[in-house]
Amino acid sequence: MRIGILSDTHNNLVNLRAALAIFQQEGIQLLLHCGDLTSPETAAMLQGFQVIHVFGNNDYASGAIRQTLLDLNPLNYSGMTYTGSVDGVTIGAAHGHLTPRMDELTARGDLAYLFTGHSHRRRDEQHGATRIINPGALGGLKVEERSIFILDLHSGAGRFVIL
Repeated sequence: MRIGILSDTHNNLVNLRAALAIFQQEGIQLLLHCGDLTSPETAAMLQGFQVIHVFGNNDYASGAIRQTLLDLNPLNYSGMTYTGSVDGVTIGAAHGHLTPRMDELTARGDLAYLFTGHSHRRRDEQHGATRIINPGALGGLKVEERSIFILDLHSGAGRFVIL
């Protein structure tokens, strides 16, 4: 199963539309958003995808964002962190501002993947049994080119897509 990973949208609707078009072209049905959607209106643009979303430090309207995502699809998830199984692969996600939680999830040793955001920097690193992926940022402070990540959970094949 291939999934789309994105983060730090910061209400940048132009870049979000571009990312969603790529995910649609690639046949991606599940998105993992690593935080900082920042508004329920931005969350509503994820319609048509199943979404796992973790709150970022700029998701002040977290209750409204969660409700918007659940209204789009009752299978969607929105919370502080996520751990679970997707297509038989154990994953976790947390926005990078939760450093102790990130360290805890990395140290567990039972996650195949840990997805994160916050730094606005692309990252794809192996730490013990866990591969940590940060797709980069779609909006907010521009540290690097805007990017997303597409990952095959079973083969591990993945790539950054620069917008």
